Amino acid sequence: MNTEEHKLTVIDFFDQMSNGNVEGFVNFYHEEGAVWTSGDTLISGTQKKAAILEFAGEIYKSFPHGIKFKIISMTAEDDRVAVEAESDGLHVSGLRYQNLYHFLFIFKEGKVLLLKEYMDTEKVTDVLCGGHRPSDGIS
Repeated sequence: MNTEEHKLTVIDFFDQMSNGNVEGFVNFYHEEGAVWTSGDTLISGTQKKAAILEFAGEIYKSFPHGIKFKIISMTAEDDRVAVEAESDGLHVSGLRYQNLYHFLFIFKEGKVLLLKEYMDTEKVTDVLCGGHRPSDGIS
């Protein structure tokens, strides 16, 4: 797979995320795949492919009207695609969740081996985690 094919895969990945199709984007992961989320939040850390379906499914339940992702820019080299993106969705709490991201996709055999996700973790804590932090004893 070349860099242009990787970029097309990433575009499709984001389309699946914006359509709330968790299975659709999880299918892009390699069998050894994982997602790593930055920070010290209740959703930070590494999730292997087997857990991503459940983990992401729970997050999507928090957005009854969906959450949309928009790619701002994308750069690809070798087996990596770097993406600047933004999200927008109405959380079940009634709060609007808008965040800015940097995603780094690392591919193996045409599939996502590792997705590294960087974002404003304070927005994650405030909206997605209801203000709770791991030190609150909630996880």
